[in-house]
Amino acid sequence: RCARGGGTVSGSSFGMLRDYLVGRYDDLKRRLTLQLGSADLAGDALQDTWLRLQAGSAEAQDPREPVQYPLSYLMRMATNVALDRIRAEARFMNGEEVEQLFAELGDPAPDPAQQALGRSELAQLAAIIEEMPPRRRHVLILVRVDEMPRQEVADRLGVSLSLVDRDLRRAHEYIVERTR
Repeated sequence: RCARGGGTVSGSSFGMLRDYLVGRYDDLKRRLTLQLGSADLAGDALQDTWLRLQAGSAEAQDPREPVQYPLSYLMRMATNVALDRIRAEARFMNGEEVEQLFAELGDPAPDPAQQALGRSELAQLAAIIEEMPPRRRHVLILVRVDEMPRQEVADRLGVSLSLVDRDLRRAHEYIVERTR
């Protein structure tokens, strides 16, 4: 017999554990998903656990004593299966593979033409920002460059949050309009 959360499983333990796993699959998968953090891994681990129980019963290798807590037993078994799966999939790259990866990536640094283009675009943006009214420019810099919260900008400048939002929106619209 086997009770909801535990109880002794007698008779053919592997057969009873298999039946218990099938009967409580959704609950076991939910618990295992919470433990492992992945529903896919939990499902794969439970399938592999069932296969191991099936293989064990075919080889007549039942545990020597009846399993008293089938839920705990299956959770431990499935967790171990999942850990084995994670370890098998975890593979470190050798030195040659690292060299090949770096060769494929190339040099991430911009070439001289890209640097010149970037400097030109930055100078254009700086000139556009300088054309803005002082408060609008200040709001834009505080919010977008200094990453200051809008409410803090409003408090610092002694204006309302809606005015900060309006200045920020107008600054963005102005930049978009001038860069076209």
